[in-house]
Amino acid sequence: MKPTLRAARLLPLLVLALPGLLSAQQWTPEQAQAWGKTQPWRAGANFAPSTAINQLEMWQADSFDPATIDRELGWAADVGMSTMRVFLHNLLWEQDSEGLLKRMDQFLAIADKHKIGIMFVLLDDVWDPNPQLGKQRDPKPHVHNSGWVQSPGKAVLLDEKKRAALEPYVKGVLTRFKDDKRVIVWDLYNEPGNPNKSAYGSVEAENKAELSLDLVKKVFKWGQEVRPSQPLTVGVWTNDWSTKDKRDALNAYQLDHSDVITFHAYSDLAKTKAATEPLFEYKRPVICTEYMARPAGSKLQEILPYFKEKGVWAYQWGLVAGKTQTQYPWDSWKVDYTAEPPVWFHELFHKDGKAYDPEETALYKKLTGKP
Repeated sequence: MKPTLRAARLLPLLVLALPGLLSAQQWTPEQAQAWGKTQPWRAGANFAPSTAINQLEMWQADSFDPATIDRELGWAADVGMSTMRVFLHNLLWEQDSEGLLKRMDQFLAIADKHKIGIMFVLLDDVWDPNPQLGKQRDPKPHVHNSGWVQSPGKAVLLDEKKRAALEPYVKGVLTRFKDDKRVIVWDLYNEPGNPNKSAYGSVEAENKAELSLDLVKKVFKWGQEVRPSQPLTVGVWTNDWSTKDKRDALNAYQLDHSDVITFHAYSDLAKTKAATEPLFEYKRPVICTEYMARPAGSKLQEILPYFKEKGVWAYQWGLVAGKTQTQYPWDSWKVDYTAEPPVWFHELFHKDGKAYDPEETALYKKLTGKP
């Protein structure tokens, strides 16, 4: 190899290494793009094993289920998926930090066996605002995500000292895996400020968006102080980000402090394009961390090819229909269902591994080049 060619190929890696030499700051667009050049286009799902109703049941020692995880990640790999987005919880750290890290390492080994890179999510503002350790309740029949819990939840969010006390959890997890190549992105906080009006709105904090913004600022600070080799992000999910002057305070802070840009889009193709295109202006890799809600018009067959064309990584919600019951729609909190809807809302596989729609799994194989 000629010296000039060798230097040209090493340049993206040298640029990527610069964040580790700098303290407590966001990657530049150039550093983010250099990282992007080291990665293939990836498609995958938001993952919890079908035997877990929420993050706590997935990770607690007495309900951690590596056999199911291995089997279901194998189904994902078989159709060409190469990444999963996976939620953690601060209470797991408080309960048994060493045990959590050990199980995370075990999970990463299983994922790596299937050549699946992991995006971990550290905090989450969606669904039940009162998380509790221990045995988790059984699912409410026919109700979407009836047992998913927020992290940290209302009690912590309302107390500034308790919000600040999350620092050891955030820094501890990031530090343990900050150079682990099996982890590809850190999503620091899912849907900050979500008021959960459909299910828990009446018991949520009235000023939740303001409190969540404070925690977003804290978690970016802690993450940048650790400065892992993987990018840090918090995705936009609601309101208008079409131009910078239309952004609210949360969206502005998330977009202006993320190493890579992430967002959610549960709309038809036209609206998904309208949500995606403005994000290219940030000159950073763009990742859709949640999409696909079939009855809402967010259909895999239309949207995944668009994301592939644009180089946008894509994480659909759900993999295997199980205890989260997200094949049921959001309105199942208000409308009584007695059986599965004729068109599933989320999820790709039945619990026995049969594809919900073989056309969808065939599309994954086609777009990912899976033999």
